[in-house]
Amino acid sequence: MNKSLLNLPAGISAYRLPLTLLAAVCAFAISGCDNPKPTERNATEFDLVTTDDANEDIGTYILPQDTSILKEPNADQIFYGKRLLNETKRLLPDNVGAQMNCNSCHISQGKIPLGDPYINSHNFYPRVMPRSGKEVDLAGRVNGCFMRSMNGKPLPKDSDEMQAILAYMEWLSQNVPKNQKVAIKNAGSVDESLVGDPVRGEVIYQVQCATCHGNNGEGIKDSRGDIVFPPLWGDESFNIGAGMARTYKAAAFVKYNMPMGIQTKGLWGHGNVLSDQDAIDVSEFFTHKPRPDFPGKVNDWPNGNKPKDARY
Repeated sequence: MNKSLLNLPAGISAYRLPLTLLAAVCAFAISGCDNPKPTERNATEFDLVTTDDANEDIGTYILPQDTSILKEPNADQIFYGKRLLNETKRLLPDNVGAQMNCNSCHISQGKIPLGDPYINSHNFYPRVMPRSGKEVDLAGRVNGCFMRSMNGKPLPKDSDEMQAILAYMEWLSQNVPKNQKVAIKNAGSVDESLVGDPVRGEVIYQVQCATCHGNNGEGIKDSRGDIVFPPLWGDESFNIGAGMARTYKAAAFVKYNMPMGIQTKGLWGHGNVLSDQDAIDVSEFFTHKPRPDFPGKVNDWPNGNKPKDARY
């Protein structure tokens, strides 16, 4: 007597089973009645170092899971800050002129090396910033992004929204003392002696970038109009005063973070697909495309030392 490969009861042919039931039977047979448990992964860890000597390893920072926010006394505030960074345009339309979210540039909610992480932000400020020539606190730095990268308006420093954003960044710091920092790089580097070729850069853009950012740099939105991938130029992109409008600064981000989904290790598909020259060429192409102006640019670098790739 012939038996089916699924060992079905006599008289029942696989051909007579409804398709959905057949699929269920197949899945059951393949699983062998197993009930596999989710694989646990160790939390990401980084060294802790002193601010005076980055070579002095003094401990370990463990990247927290978002579920641990529930243990915090201000959990609602921290979760709100997290949402604001993820959904900035939708939740703060009066303050965001571009089709951008904070986390359009701060990869994986600010937790990834070389992807502009927030991990050290709480302890990094206040500090004197070369571009403004004066001391800037963290709220001021956040507002700088609202005015430049978001092409929008600053948040009142005492607003619930600003305080929620700061609370998320403080939580992410995991109470690291002020004289210490997590040994995580904010950005990579590229060879700034290389000269960008925008013609070659356009070819690279169409091959490596257009799938997500659009043939004309317009970005992609979902069916509700929310941002999936941000625009890289045009009226809805970051303005000329944003750091990402600078060739070499943009190239360092592109080289180590784009195109996404290529690598299979880590929390993000960290780039490292393009060479320095490739990244500089494609950045020279898209950073010099039309974008909104920034009137406040006249006040930048009052003490000199303007970067050579500044657009003004």
